[in-house]
Amino acid sequence: MELRIDSVVLTDAVAWAARVLPVRSPVPVLGGLLLEAADGVLHVSGLDHEASARIEAAADVAEPGRTLVLGRRLLDICKVLPRGPVELAVEGSRLAVTGGDARFGLSLLPLDDYPAQPALPEHRGVVDADAFAAAVAQVAVAAGRDESLPVLTGIRLALDGGTMTLAATDRYRYAIRSLEWKPEAEAEPADVVVPARRLTEIARSLTGAGPVRLFLDGGSAGFESGGMRTTTRLLDGRLPRHDKLFALGDPVTAVTDRAPLLEAVKRVAVVADGDSPLQLEFSADAVHLRAGYEDDVASQRLPGALNGGEAMTVAFNPGYLLDALGSFESPRIRFHLLGPGQRALLSGTEGTAHRHLLMSVKPPLV
Repeated sequence: MELRIDSVVLTDAVAWAARVLPVRSPVPVLGGLLLEAADGVLHVSGLDHEASARIEAAADVAEPGRTLVLGRRLLDICKVLPRGPVELAVEGSRLAVTGGDARFGLSLLPLDDYPAQPALPEHRGVVDADAFAAAVAQVAVAAGRDESLPVLTGIRLALDGGTMTLAATDRYRYAIRSLEWKPEAEAEPADVVVPARRLTEIARSLTGAGPVRLFLDGGSAGFESGGMRTTTRLLDGRLPRHDKLFALGDPVTAVTDRAPLLEAVKRVAVVADGDSPLQLEFSADAVHLRAGYEDDVASQRLPGALNGGEAMTVAFNPGYLLDALGSFESPRIRFHLLGPGQRALLSGTEGTAHRHLLMSVKPPLV
């Protein structure tokens, strides 16, 4: 194998494929990246037991071929290469990487031991890359981090007609976001759980790529766009249904500007030690934030509007509240409140495509 390629193009391709490489693996070849050159294209592929990635990049291929090298070592080399053309060539048992006056040699890994890339599952339809990435980011903040409950570390991906629904929960909060997509004519409804970390990485990496083709079966999900292709395994199980949780009956509602509230929460939460709550007192024309105990206290008052009830004080975990407010794009936020220690639903004032449910806690006695 012998080729010439731009250093920036090579670095981007190697970095994209290396995202799926395991940090540690008992199988050494899984730490490798497969390089395949032919017909003016360099394909860079990586995989582990849970995910795979493959990307193509334009290259001047003098001699086609394929080789396997340690992926993270190749990425480290790419990051320090001088800008400009880079030459890659297999020389005996090494891959020579030459850029400008710099030259590196990488030992080759055994190709015969490297697993085949998994095939893409069934094609289900197309979604806009930027809209998809934004929606994934909005719900991912609510996904769990406790690996002892694997299904709660995932994002629900449900397909029904022209609507895609994404949802995540860690039992203390629940985020849901719906968006339009274009299903295949014969595509059936689907309801699966994708690892949140993987889906977030995938969606972010495809931002700006244009339409994303979605592939899905009972065990894996695949995404393809702009010469990039990746797969990830699905999680077993289902997330709790949100229908009853989000049905609050006849709540009290309050509206305030989102950006000033987000900044005020950051400011007041400075004195909230550990998981101590941050209080929001809603009145007819204001929302009053308070946090802290004894001598270490903070407060701030913001304009707001309360509808459908008398003044009400609710308290939240400040980190959860920050995550929820930061996930919205709407300039104004609406709180749907049942009372202290009960569920509270946040939504934008422009619609309900994105909603975030939080459990409030009872304000501390002072």
